[in-house]
Amino acid sequence: MSEKIMYINTNEYEKEVLNGGKVVLDFYSTDCPPCEALATKFESLSEIYGDDIKFIKIYRQENRPLAEKLDVRSSPTLLFYDNGKIVGDKLSGGIRRTDIVKNLELLLTPSRVSELKNKIKKINTQCDVLILGAGPAGLTAAIYTGQAKLDTIVIDIAAPGGQVTTSHLISNYPGFSKPIEGYMLMHHMNEQANNAGVKSRFSVDLTHLDLKEKIAEIDGYEKIKAKKIILAMGSSYRLLGLPGEKEFKGNGISYCATCDAKYYENKEVIVIGGGNSAIEESLFIAKFASKITVVHQFDTLQANKVAQEQAFANPKINFIFEHEPRKFEKTDTGMAVTIENLKTKELSTLRTHGVFIFVGMRPNLDYIDKDLLELDQWGYIKTDPFMHTNIPDVLAAGDVASKVYRQITHSVADGTTAAITASKELQ
Repeated sequence: MSEKIMYINTNEYEKEVLNGGKVVLDFYSTDCPPCEALATKFESLSEIYGDDIKFIKIYRQENRPLAEKLDVRSSPTLLFYDNGKIVGDKLSGGIRRTDIVKNLELLLTPSRVSELKNKIKKINTQCDVLILGAGPAGLTAAIYTGQAKLDTIVIDIAAPGGQVTTSHLISNYPGFSKPIEGYMLMHHMNEQANNAGVKSRFSVDLTHLDLKEKIAEIDGYEKIKAKKIILAMGSSYRLLGLPGEKEFKGNGISYCATCDAKYYENKEVIVIGGGNSAIEESLFIAKFASKITVVHQFDTLQANKVAQEQAFANPKINFIFEHEPRKFEKTDTGMAVTIENLKTKELSTLRTHGVFIFVGMRPNLDYIDKDLLELDQWGYIKTDPFMHTNIPDVLAAGDVASKVYRQITHSVADGTTAAITASKELQ
């Protein structure tokens, strides 16, 4: 641990923080993967900025009244102070190095910032296997390569866990007799990877990626060169971008019927969409829910005819055509959805227990040169049975790869295959 980092408690807050000049304060917790990801950044940045800014950490659980007074509701949370006044951004969750640096530099003069930037030394790191993505596929691959004694590094632009961390409960993952919270399942996977000796770089900016040379640059200062790369960035549900959607994702709003329909036994739900996914998933939800209302922007469905016929014949499924959602809100009994009649522009509110949104998926390939990779017609990476891509020594696993179904178990299987393939080829 850097000598430039100080640990305090509530009794020392006034002296060290409020009267401490320029300060960055980290409210951290134990058993907190985002806190662990932040710790390495906090330490390295203290070596650069620590002579000008005080780097202080405080254990949130043991100083809860102070945390609540400062409206710190999660760990980690960074607060920046200038002569006792909170300035800049309040950063929490998966905190990126670039965001920390931006706020640190606001505390300094431009000339001093330039001086300190000249002190930053770029790092060159080498490893056997570099895994992009810390969801089920990436962490499973890491567990296997780590246990095979391969030098493995996992990179993720967010905190570890991927989409699964947003799922309230998961009841169909083998090995758990009772449903397990999504974040806990991924916490166990991440801990297992750590115990296998896997190194990680979480909540980073992937500033450059060269798949041919197998080099990744993160945060603009560390270059990692690998012998094998496994692409496991996953896919994302297409979001509507409406008020309330992000806030209630996983808490009233779902994108996976297989995962969450069972929690709406004898309850009412709203489904947004009218394509194959929306209608086929509505038929599945109908096994549990008492009533389903499908809200669709067009006057006809776009799903295949068989699914349409089955949906129209199902007494549980109702349709509201030529309407679009405009806002999602939480109620005492569930959710309220404001919808707009696209003909009359009239707004109305539907009350329901839960909302399912099916407006498509997209592979997370924002940092990839798509012209280099062979993709399927939907933009997912094509692989062979061993998870090879068309680029030598580059494999793909999980939801970013072309496949029929996308479930945690499929991703785990892909990660296993990719890791074993890489391990055997590096022998």
